[in-house]
Amino acid sequence: MNQGRAGDDIELRHGDLSVRVSRRGAAVTAATYRGMPFLVAAGGPEGAMANFAMVPFGNRVEGNTMSFAGRDYGFQPNASDPLYLHGDGWLSLWQLEDASAEHAQFCFSRSADRVSPYAYLTRQELRLAGDALVLRLSVENRGDTALPFGLGQHPFFARTPKTRLAIAADRYWSERPDHLPEMPGPVPGYFDFRSETLLPQRWMNNAFEGWNGRAVITWPELGIRAALEADGALDHFMLYMPVNRSDFFCLEPMSHLPNGHHLPDFGGLTPLAPGEALAGTVTILMSTLPVQPKG
Repeated sequence: MNQGRAGDDIELRHGDLSVRVSRRGAAVTAATYRGMPFLVAAGGPEGAMANFAMVPFGNRVEGNTMSFAGRDYGFQPNASDPLYLHGDGWLSLWQLEDASAEHAQFCFSRSADRVSPYAYLTRQELRLAGDALVLRLSVENRGDTALPFGLGQHPFFARTPKTRLAIAADRYWSERPDHLPEMPGPVPGYFDFRSETLLPQRWMNNAFEGWNGRAVITWPELGIRAALEADGALDHFMLYMPVNRSDFFCLEPMSHLPNGHHLPDFGGLTPLAPGEALAGTVTILMSTLPVQPKG
């Protein structure tokens, strides 16, 4: 492990797996398996993040307002987007609590202010276990009243022309022009990945429900595969594929739908009383592809 100065990345290594982590956002900035990148820096401030934590919830809040338990709350934009986006953790400097050659644990706390009414303590643990990267995120309500909380991971997976995805969902949400979810419905054929499917060459920024928490990503050109498993609160996911970049796509395990504050049952957001907590774990298990016989 190389901690270096306070602002330097931390290097985690185990066998064929190498992961670089930053105190900024407790974010992964690079991840390789047998020298092949499976997460790539493409998001966050300056595009330097390959995965970041979404906390105290993910995605956007319509109108930068919410109502809960008879009270109205407001948010301020926290990035270039006009809507408060992805919580606070990805933009903040976290404290390193513990680290070794294969493990790092960070924490971050904030008080309510004009940007967000949420006060909380969050922890992000990153651990290499065999050929797996394990990400465990938790959040505890440190405010004086109950609020609806959520969390998620925002990985930027490498994308090659032959990248294939297998993931199943029961329901899909179409997207409004302001990037908020519009209407639920059956998964359309061009976004149906129940069997391993080549990624479509089109814009995608959609939420999915009815997920068993498992997915498989295959990179034939790189000769590697990732088996993703999400548990705990993470029973939704987002798929994001821009049209101006072809080198990455995002598969984001989340505990709730985007804009859950304005959806029935808060879109899966969990009301937490002061002192209550929410947690979820994402495991990305890497492996090599079998060598295909020639001829």
